[in-house]
Amino acid sequence: MSVIALLEKRYSTRAYLDKPIPQPLLESIFTQAQQAPSNCNVQPWQTCVVSGEKKEQLKNALISTVMKGAAPNPDFNWLPKYEGVHRDRQFGSANALYSAIGVTREDKQGRQRAMIRNWSFFDAPHVAFFTMDKYLDIMGAVDLGIYAQTLSLILAEHGLSSCMQGALGQFPDPIKAALNLPEQRGILFGMSFGYADESAAVNNTRTEREDMTNAVTFFK
Repeated sequence: MSVIALLEKRYSTRAYLDKPIPQPLLESIFTQAQQAPSNCNVQPWQTCVVSGEKKEQLKNALISTVMKGAAPNPDFNWLPKYEGVHRDRQFGSANALYSAIGVTREDKQGRQRAMIRNWSFFDAPHVAFFTMDKYLDIMGAVDLGIYAQTLSLILAEHGLSSCMQGALGQFPDPIKAALNLPEQRGILFGMSFGYADESAAVNNTRTEREDMTNAVTFFK
């Protein structure tokens, strides 16, 4: 399948089958993702792939943290307050999600339940945490974004689905404790992945893309 076809087919998947990916295939996919480009070839990503019982333990720890009302304390400053057209697009994305699962704007409990599913990894069999040394700051974040996009397309080529999740960087402490990560390593974001549950209503969510003419300017 061509890259264009993969991009057109791929969507953020929020419901998965209880079907783990075989370990040899996992290792092959993450080996292929090492071909991702990076600034000066520094390859700053340190990816933690969590599955099985460890994933369940981490899910419980994260949900407990969230339900206690803990304030987010991300390792990196990725919590901008969107303004203008960016805020409009954010609202449009939320509306597409809640409309797909029949949750109204007034249904605060329904919205909260949908949000909590971020920290249960949408019941995916696997979750990847994208980490790097904190001192790398914005340049490292650029490289991690390139790597994660590369990884998501390789997954799609193998018939696997994924969902990028900034929410998985909000509460790094339980993750660092569970995975024994050193203090100098920061968690930027995460990604749930596996085989999509095509029958789930939430997987009908689709978002719009801005017209190219509003996003790209050609200079001659």
